[in-house]
Amino acid sequence: MSGIGNIPEDVDTDDCLLNYSYIFSPDILKDKVAFITGGGSGIGFRIAEILMRHGCQTVIASRSLERVQASAKKLVAGTGQRCLALSVDVRQPVTIVAAVEKALRKFGKIDILVNSAAGNFLCPASGLSFNAFKTVLEIDTIGTFNTSKILYQRWLKDHGGVIVNITATLSYRGQILQVHAGSAKAAIDAMTKHLAVEWGPDNIRINSLAPGPISGTEGFRKLGGLARAMADHYKLIPLQRAGTKTEIAHGVLYLVSPAASYVTGTSLVIDGGHWLTSANNMSAMQALLQKSAKL
Repeated sequence: MSGIGNIPEDVDTDDCLLNYSYIFSPDILKDKVAFITGGGSGIGFRIAEILMRHGCQTVIASRSLERVQASAKKLVAGTGQRCLALSVDVRQPVTIVAAVEKALRKFGKIDILVNSAAGNFLCPASGLSFNAFKTVLEIDTIGTFNTSKILYQRWLKDHGGVIVNITATLSYRGQILQVHAGSAKAAIDAMTKHLAVEWGPDNIRINSLAPGPISGTEGFRKLGGLARAMADHYKLIPLQRAGTKTEIAHGVLYLVSPAASYVTGTSLVIDGGHWLTSANNMSAMQALLQKSAKL
């Protein structure tokens, strides 16, 4: 593959990288602490790993305590940094408060928040139940607000810090079968701007990051992976390929690092140019929906 720079190594499973080449200084996040929702799998897992490889200690939170505990063991073994696994339901503020308090007792501070918890599936708007639409917004949008507000109140207001919200490009043009997730992510992008303005005077930077089709994720397997059956799908992406979890983690690393010290209230799109050129192919997406329903 030609281009500027090499594609960073990745693995499809929720395991640490076998090899890693540093682009940033290895100690760029030395002594920092990150709180990552959805950190037990997929993009969230790789974000935790890359931050830890750069000197950061982490808290990974998910509804499944068993999953994050298993992931934490892998992360500690792979990076040599400390990682605290906690059970959190971002829809329930009381669970977030309890987790933040445990994290502060363990590490004494929290410098970085990554809101990565999310839920999604393919469904036409006409077939989407009221509860399903509500649930996606509760996890993605309300969960992002809940976690951000609690961490702001408990720590960031008095100490400053950085928040990164994982969003999507679904709402940029309007993607079929994705009215629930697109609406949720669009709201997070708006929230990012509002909070960046309100909390900027407290020395808090807030940005969002919108991944494209990323291999090795549950979303890719359910939503994007099946698209490989579509003729010439990747030819529609300017960079001619899917992205990797490591590439998304590098984007987060940049946003939380001193290299982005004057960046706030904006969204970083990491999708290889996908949203600019991808077709809203009704027949192909309907075929994808049929295949997805059989999984």
